This record gives sequence, C-alpha cells and structure tokens, in this order.
Amino acid sequence: MKSKNKRFETVQALLIAIFVALLLRQFVVAAYKIPTGSMEDTLLVGDFLLVNKFVYGAKFPGWIGVPFLQDKDWVIPTGFSVPKSLQIRFPALTHPKPNDIVVFKPPFSPTLDYIKRCIAVGGQEVYLTNKTVYVDGKPFPLPPKLKFIDHNILWQRDNLPPLMVKENHYFMMGDNRDNSSDSREWGQVPFENIVGKPLIVYLSLKENGGSGHFFDKIRWQRLGMVVR
Repeated sequence: MKSKNKRFETVQALLIAIFVALLLRQFVVAAYKIPTGSMEDTLLVGDFLLVNKFVYGAKFPGWIGVPFLQDKDWVIPTGFSVPKSLQIRFPALTHPKPNDIVVFKPPFSPTLDYIKRCIAVGGQEVYLTNKTVYVDGKPFPLPPKLKFIDHNILWQRDNLPPLMVKENHYFMMGDNRDNSSDSREWGQVPFENIVGKPLIVYLSLKENGGSGHFFDKIRWQRLGMVVR
C-alpha cells in the first residue's frame, strides 16, 4: 500500500510540475531559437533565447491542437486558431518602443514567431532613402551590430516612401537589413500579434563547425548575453 501511495505521489508531483511549467511557458517566460540570419550580427542562427511574455500581456489561448516541429526550427500548432473573441489577453506592463527587439507573429501567419527590431510605433512616420531609415524626419539610431551585405540599392528594400504607422501597430525590421523579411515586405504588426520581449541568450550553438561534439559547438562567449 505504501509503495502505491509513493507512486501516486510521484505521479502527482510530476503532473503538478508539468502543469506549472506549461503555465510559466504560456504566461511568463518561453524559449525560442533563432532560425535565420535576419537579425545578424545582433542575434545569430543557433541562439536560444528566453523571452518575457508577461511584459506585453500574455494571450491565452492562441490555438488548440498538437504541436509539431516544422522546418526543424519553430514549433507551430496543428489544429485550429482560437477566435479572437474567445482569447484572453492580460494587461500589458508596457508596449514595444522604438529600438526594442520584439518577438511577434507576422500578419500573414498566426502560427509563426518572428523576431525583429521595432523601428516605429503608432503615430510615427517612417521612410527609407538609400538604406537609411528615417522616423519622424530623423535618422533612426543605428543598432550597434547593424549589418549590410549588399551594396546595391533596391527600391522596396532600400527605399520606401513615407508612411504613417497606424495606432496600436508597429513597423519592424531586421538588423541584417539586406537579408530580412520584415515590415518593408509584409506591412505593420498589430499589437495583438506581439508575443514578448527577449531577455538573454541561454544557449548558442554553431550550426556548422566544431569537431562534432556538443560542447565544441557551443558559443561560450554568448551564454548569458542580454538581448538589446
């Protein structure tokens, strides 16, 4: 009888731990992996981030279904999205500001997670001239690790006529300006699509290189790096 009670208590403890972990992931902190080079050299392919979902107001539930791995990078749900009228969003402590790095769902897909830098918020005017970004008529501050990989000037990528960011919307761009799918391509991000704010890099793995051993693939100098 005692052994059965111990097994029951163990299973109960495990179920409680899983439940608490799921609550924390849904409402407080989640883990994300950088799959592309659109934020280089600020964030690198293979960086694993802890993201604060609470600060912008966690949303629940977003979908019903069984998660699976797509393209080896992002976990997205099978099943169906929950109608917005049935979703609950907790009050936000703050909203994204220009220069913040933000995790969000792009307007064209409610199941994907993107990470970019917020360039402008509702009520601000944005335009690009020959790769230079202007917000309200002033050059946008250059991120410390901003990257250009193409000296050619393209119209939609490097030049954009003035546009006003809508209320409760955000204009997002990658720090790797010549290799980023962002608001220049698919438009502004509504606040309801905002997921969270990255905190630190808790693990970083080289996609290629090293001897094949796990510890040789770790970028040790990036561990614990604050995302900014």
